[in-house]
Amino acid sequence: MRAIDGSYGEGGGQLLRTAVALAAITGQAVHLYNIRAKRSNPGLAAQHLTAVKAVAALCGAEVQGLETKSQEIFFRPGPLRGGGFDFAVGTAGSITLVLQAALPVAVACGARLRMNISGGTDVRAAPPLDYFRHVLLPLLSSIGVRAKIDVLRRGYFPRGGGEVAVEVEPSLPLRPLLLDAAGNLLEIRGHAHIANLPVHIVQRMAHAALAAFPAATIDQAVLGRDEAIGAGGAIVLAAQMQHTRLGAAATVQRGVPAEQLGSEAGQLLREEILSGATLDIHAADQVLIYLALAGGSSRFLARNLSSHAATAIWLLEQFLPVRFSVSQAGHLVRIKMEPNMTPV
Repeated sequence: MRAIDGSYGEGGGQLLRTAVALAAITGQAVHLYNIRAKRSNPGLAAQHLTAVKAVAALCGAEVQGLETKSQEIFFRPGPLRGGGFDFAVGTAGSITLVLQAALPVAVACGARLRMNISGGTDVRAAPPLDYFRHVLLPLLSSIGVRAKIDVLRRGYFPRGGGEVAVEVEPSLPLRPLLLDAAGNLLEIRGHAHIANLPVHIVQRMAHAALAAFPAATIDQAVLGRDEAIGAGGAIVLAAQMQHTRLGAAATVQRGVPAEQLGSEAGQLLREEILSGATLDIHAADQVLIYLALAGGSSRFLARNLSSHAATAIWLLEQFLPVRFSVSQAGHLVRIKMEPNMTPV
């Protein structure tokens, strides 16, 4: 059984999610301890429980220690399997963070799979659902991931209640990702929505984002009680470049002006484009597990190596026959992944 210190590196939920996903994909049992030890509320919260339960269901795993606030689990995976699954966070815990763990496993299972996941669709400290749909999934599609996400209902803090349907087709082997240059900017599309809030909020948010990109097209949606549980919203901007796609997002927060949210998303995307990066800072850590499942070598450029990405690299090298290298490329960071023929 492989032992993983959950306080290593960024020491948060992403380490836990990636570790159990890799355990399921490789069939290696794992003992995780010191889970989220660096956080002010250490141990497992509802969304972490759901993520581990989701991965366990996809591989018939036996799990010990799976309870709220637990800082230690034993995860013994069985064979991967397709089919239909329902996963409920039970709070406004992030659906996209559950997907961070479950989607790579679904991609690797080799069978058609459908997941219904309920929880928070657009919550703080997690990628908004439209970032996942309009930035991350198109990037993954370019290397062969065959997945789609349908929004059945939006849900926000504190109640949650959002629901998505995820369909995944057999996708392996994935193709390498070779992104040495972003190329020219082709178009920018935005997706802004609010639910159970005054319509002027989404208008102000979109208008502020357009100040950074006057030629962008931003869809605006106002959702009612039939389409969303609670009050909330988000704005996601996606820049289609010649060779890649870059994104930025902001989530509606009580007390934060709509103009500030739209401006933040616009400025973040502007920084990504002007830097010459070929993956934005959030995609750079989320694609790593998929690149490790691909045949051959991959490489891309990012504005920096986040602690999440550094921790993911460390984990991937523990479980899979891959080796990463990180080097400076002017003011950017070049991240390369090579197959490693030496047994892990």
